Amino acid sequence: MKSSKYVKSLNEKTLAELNEELVTAKKELFNLRFQNATSQLDNTARITEVRKNIARIQTVIAAKADK
Repeated sequence: MKSSKYVKSLNEKTLAELNEELVTAKKELFNLRFQNATSQLDNTARITEVRKNIARIQTVIAAKADK
């Protein structure tokens, strides 16, 4: 349920907004990995969630590029 709402919100955004969100998500993933390496990360499931969100963003970008 949560992811379908997220994908719908992604579909409503422009390519520029999607690219900006992709950069933000990649920065967040880097920070999460850094925290995990230094044993400061409490919720390790967040890494998987962010990775999936990055894949969703890239999928929407590819779909919009084909149009």
